[in-house]
Amino acid sequence: MRRPHIVQRMASTNTIGEYLRARRQLVRPEQAGLPDLGMRRRTPGLRREEVAMLAGVSADYYIRLEQGRDHHPSAQVLDALARALQLDDDATAHLHSLASPEPQRRRRAPTRPERVPAGILQLLDAWTDTPAYVYGRYMDVLAANPLACALSPFNEPGTNLVRAIFLDPHSHDLLEDWDAAAKSTVAGLRALVGPDADDPRLNELVGALSVSSEPFRRLWARHDVRPKRSGVTHREHPQVGPIDLNYEKLPIPDTDRMTICIYHAIPGSPSAQALSLLATIVHTDLTATPTRSPSTSTGPWTNSSLSRPI
Repeated sequence: MRRPHIVQRMASTNTIGEYLRARRQLVRPEQAGLPDLGMRRRTPGLRREEVAMLAGVSADYYIRLEQGRDHHPSAQVLDALARALQLDDDATAHLHSLASPEPQRRRRAPTRPERVPAGILQLLDAWTDTPAYVYGRYMDVLAANPLACALSPFNEPGTNLVRAIFLDPHSHDLLEDWDAAAKSTVAGLRALVGPDADDPRLNELVGALSVSSEPFRRLWARHDVRPKRSGVTHREHPQVGPIDLNYEKLPIPDTDRMTICIYHAIPGSPSAQALSLLATIVHTDLTATPTRSPSTSTGPWTNSSLSRPI
């Protein structure tokens, strides 16, 4: 069988051009208010000349931007391009970050293990009735309290959340809306790493997933950027049944883009009762098995494939 030809370009020096090209391909002419002249279009989305016209810049200048011959457009030009490409606030901020002068970008120290602050670990341990976990800039789960581990195998320390969603065969069963979760996860990863296209760990992760998962490859090529913040998740838990939880994702100060995710149920709801029951089960298990820590799993899950190295 002939394998598909996959070219995964990483560590590009033309990040602005790649981003503009990807985003214009997602905007249909009718969405931008352009008339349909009945001509066959060879490329999806807007043409370069159409983007230039909508942004009020010359076609030659826009082409230079896409080709990487101009790396530092003005803030006014970037805002005009964002409007032409119908970017939201997060995507517009990302475009500005790509165009920032190189000395102003974050400078990475040599790769070191991500370590959760001791105070955050103590907080996780104290939240016996509140599921919570911490993940790092590459969406590796770094720490979790026992209730979070009991809630989902994806919350187990050592799990890479991106790998889990796209490569674990049980992810479609665990997630009520897999498509939405997958799209949100990829956009969240891009938001976390920002303009650091030359990051070796990111290149390794994206390269491996691009080879192994066509859905990931397609979503990554869209260049969607959206920080993961708050939302609602539905789970069919094997011990306590259906449970609907709100979650809040908050950046941890003084870390390199670590995030803490906290789940909570509406007080007095059936989900609150289910969560309380799950906490009781976890507490009983912990009492029977002493010396557990916030990074120790507790739950009915089999988790053999989520944390293998990329």
